[in-house]
Amino acid sequence: MGNLIKVLTRDIDNNGGNFFLDFENAQPSQSETAVWEEVNQTLTEARLVLEDLQTYRGAGEEIRQAIQSPGVEGVQEKAWSAVVPLVGKLKTFYEFSQKLESSLRCLLDVLTSSGLSPTQHLEQKQSLARQFAHILHFTLRFDELKMTNPAIQNDFSYYRRTISRMRINNLSGNAGNEVNNELANRMSLFYASATPMLKTLSDATSKFVSDNQDVPLENTTDCLSTMASVCKVMLETPEYRSRFASEETVLFCLRVMVGVIILYDHVHPAGAFVKTCNIDMKGCIRVLKEQPPSSVEGLLNALRYTTKHLNDEATSKQIKNMLLPN
Repeated sequence: MGNLIKVLTRDIDNNGGNFFLDFENAQPSQSETAVWEEVNQTLTEARLVLEDLQTYRGAGEEIRQAIQSPGVEGVQEKAWSAVVPLVGKLKTFYEFSQKLESSLRCLLDVLTSSGLSPTQHLEQKQSLARQFAHILHFTLRFDELKMTNPAIQNDFSYYRRTISRMRINNLSGNAGNEVNNELANRMSLFYASATPMLKTLSDATSKFVSDNQDVPLENTTDCLSTMASVCKVMLETPEYRSRFASEETVLFCLRVMVGVIILYDHVHPAGAFVKTCNIDMKGCIRVLKEQPPSSVEGLLNALRYTTKHLNDEATSKQIKNMLLPN
């Protein structure tokens, strides 16, 4: 592990984020293997979910024609046939969010356990910290794609309206009944959120804290703030940044940094924007704003619109101004 980590001789920040976390190559030690393999199954599926979401076309044209020609049976059937498999995909995405929640809890169990400081946890369990980062990266990428694809909610709304009409008219909708009413209600709540995966992770982290009263809250919040600091330091330190084999790792780091800030803001009672917070918010925002605007606008929007405490009175005007849209 020593060849992966080089502790800086100077104190980069007050939060222990002064080491290189190998997001590209960190491999599990023997003691990490069981958790790593369990989470790795979820991350393998995550890549397939993103591929499916990236190619999600939607049934907009078929639905438009069905609405314009309500009495034409063939047009209705064509729209229904187009929507049902798409709703099957949406069901898969929703069910995957529950697997993601379970994997996050597995990692939090290990990374917040007593005995080591947050820095030691992340430094010594780099493969698990890397998996935690991959979960956050997936989450923000999924939500970015979802926000720019209105077809998702349009398709699901049409599906629910059609199912309701079938029930009223006692028609059989066997082809679409793989999503029962209770599941449809839960999916509806999930997709109603602008950032459904981030909400899943925020809720899961908050629940982890409330379910584990024997684990001090600081174990979780310090783990999150340290991860944010590590990402910021790696991005703004040329020596570290030069060690990234791929330019993609820069965007990966940025997404992870924003993800842990949002989780911290939802879990910590005072949030991420107060002066006493262990995260250098001004530094993190500055690092984001130094990147090409096209690659970080979605991340800045995530900080603007999915955090809990940005608009609190305790948040400095300078931070609010830094996050004002251009």
